[in-house]
Amino acid sequence: MPPRARRRFGQHFLHDPAIVERIVRAVAPAPGDAIVEIGPGRGVLTRALLAAAGRLDAVEIDRDLAAQLGTELPPAAGLTLHVGDALDFDFAALAAARGARLRLVGNLPYNISTPLLFHLLDTPAAFTDLHVMLQREVVERMAAAPGSGEYGRLTVMLAPWVRIEKLFDVGPGAFQPPPAVWSAVARLVVRATPAFEVPPAFAAIVAQAFSARRKTLRNALRRSLDAAAIEAAGVDPGARPETVPPEGFAALARAASRG
Repeated sequence: MPPRARRRFGQHFLHDPAIVERIVRAVAPAPGDAIVEIGPGRGVLTRALLAAAGRLDAVEIDRDLAAQLGTELPPAAGLTLHVGDALDFDFAALAAARGARLRLVGNLPYNISTPLLFHLLDTPAAFTDLHVMLQREVVERMAAAPGSGEYGRLTVMLAPWVRIEKLFDVGPGAFQPPPAVWSAVARLVVRATPAFEVPPAFAAIVAQAFSARRKTLRNALRRSLDAAAIEAAGVDPGARPETVPPEGFAALARAASRG
């Protein structure tokens, strides 16, 4: 009997073969690709990726699931299993060990999806692309345009590093146990060079602005920049954060760094 899903790990096991096939088609793994899967769980997607790529690294936090999967898919099958927390895993070291940039695939736990994305993109040079399944609302925020209700801190923080494409929605019935929300699969292609210079104060300015997203920048950023400095950076002090493109936040961060 397979181990049960554990709430503390946010586990919802994908079991729909049609969704597995769509993910594999989207990833289009080829022999020799350095594929790494986060959260292989019971191995449904793992087996399909292995069949296409011939080898696979997988990071699994649940020791019981890892033990079962390691028995069913030993190293001779092409699987290298890393037991541990993806939030702490050194993906740059794995890329160096494989001699190639990684292609990451994962059904990411909803409860850690944002910090995990930030951790992955701490070392963007380690990756070619990421195909991830997340809560649908998170994917919509990631791919949102300035001025939309979904646009926010996550959108802006990802913008320098990746191009984001929402691929398709996934209903609760594709999982066991079914989650209370819909999911979506997104493709994140890592940029060869950042879309714009990322100043040291970028993350702090973005966080400060969106902590008061209904306020104008003049009020939201008053601890870091006055209205004259915001205007000198080429941004309207009367604008609200959700209307400012990512490049605008970079300009504000440069101004804050100088101040």
